[in-house]
Amino acid sequence: MSSTAPSPAPAVATSARPVQDGAVTVGTGALTIDEVVAVARHDARVVLDPAALEEVARSRAIIEGLAADPQPHYGISTGFGALATTFIAEDRRAQLQASLVRSHAAGSGAEVEREVVRALMLLRLSTLMTGRTGVRRETAETYAAILNAGITPVVREYGSLGCSGDLAPLAHCALVAMGEGEVRVAPGPGAPSPASEALAAAGITPLRLGEKEGLALINGTDGMLGMLALAVDDLRMLLTTADVAAAMSVEGLMGTDAVFAADLHELRPQRGQAASAANLRALLAGSPIVASHKGPECTRVQDAYSLRCAPQVHGAARDTLAHAASVADAELASAVDNPVLTPDGRVESNGNFHGAPVAYVLDFLAIAVADVASMSERRTDRFLDKARNQGLPPFLAHEVGVDSGLMIAQYTAAGIVSELKRLAMPASVDSIPSSAMQEDHVSMGWHAARKLRRAIDGLARVLAIEVMTAARGLALRAPLEPGAATGAVAGLVASTGAVPGEDRFLSPEIETLAAAVASGEIVRRAAAVVELA
Repeated sequence: MSSTAPSPAPAVATSARPVQDGAVTVGTGALTIDEVVAVARHDARVVLDPAALEEVARSRAIIEGLAADPQPHYGISTGFGALATTFIAEDRRAQLQASLVRSHAAGSGAEVEREVVRALMLLRLSTLMTGRTGVRRETAETYAAILNAGITPVVREYGSLGCSGDLAPLAHCALVAMGEGEVRVAPGPGAPSPASEALAAAGITPLRLGEKEGLALINGTDGMLGMLALAVDDLRMLLTTADVAAAMSVEGLMGTDAVFAADLHELRPQRGQAASAANLRALLAGSPIVASHKGPECTRVQDAYSLRCAPQVHGAARDTLAHAASVADAELASAVDNPVLTPDGRVESNGNFHGAPVAYVLDFLAIAVADVASMSERRTDRFLDKARNQGLPPFLAHEVGVDSGLMIAQYTAAGIVSELKRLAMPASVDSIPSSAMQEDHVSMGWHAARKLRRAIDGLARVLAIEVMTAARGLALRAPLEPGAATGAVAGLVASTGAVPGEDRFLSPEIETLAAAVASGEIVRRAAAVVELA
């Protein structure tokens, strides 16, 4: 291997610190992506670091000193935003903080997913625990208690412009900590519960906010960052799934594995490309189908781009994901608030709440997702065209002319890909002024994150259709056998009932395989046979 060649190790870095004993400790240091996922998706318990709580108490003392100062201090003894120059008397400041939260909890639309709300609350708690926000320790303890009790504030789809924080989503969570608003205590249908009842049942005393606390609870990029962390977790698995699906398609379409040779990819030292090519080599190694058409009698010069260039496209997506993960790691190490307490005790106004760094990579990922799905759909389509599928029946139909086979499954994939192209239009290039032109340029990062979640769901479905199609193509190559790893995945597909045969109700099969893709089961089946990056 050339000395300039990249290692075929995973191009997306994994979090450095594993979750221990089902608990995540929140302190002054950065959380990892894996820890965010553990709390948001898997209900890991939150533990507050005692030393960090001491730092929280020290920073609170600074705020209380400034609150007694007759000189106004933004967010402590003044109004907010366009009302920053309005001095607020001491006896009205508790009302000011509560009014801030109540007025900002103005979201509308469908409820945001439980895992997103839990990620958002955890990340706001993480910032509180840095000691840079000036909240009381009981405020941090209340957020931890709400998470550990499994209480999920009802947060609505619309309300954040991605600047001055994810204001409305965070305000809905702060409102619940005050014992107001709506929550869900358990996932599932039914009406939400009053927050006051849920907190009382869990033994949690509602907060009465002090100076600056309302502002500290709503001023952060936590919603868009939480969704970015969850997206990184999803895409680490889905991009490997794309390699598995591509390998099955190369096999089923009688393609060559020669183009995945390591020395060819050393000529273009892109890390993600090397990792994807290594996966394809491993997945196709020892395949009887691939071996069946090697040698001088093979007349095929080169495969179509959707087969031959899979490592280049999947690899570029891996590199994009690695960049997005590095931005997430930096944001996870941040203390985003305004004003913020500096380590030397100053209280300073700043613009760190602007979501541009996170918004850009959320949009970048949506572009990569659309392209990976587009290539997957092209491989699916090749299986169904008798002029391009190397001897398979048209549409992989059982009885040509009577059966339509997988014709409309490809329509479904094509429709999703078309939607993904629309979702790839960046949200972060837009801005709309707010707060009487004080907030005259915003990031739209929350919206970038929301559309990326929809795009990731679409990618999983497109890959599921390719896996289903490729598995049928492999079955129709009998008596030739696929390789061990791709054969394991084809066996999983067959076990769901998605096998060649007469036309039948296909939607349940697609949904079953989409769930297998989304859960990571496709990758696990292949990875049980060969090592994958």
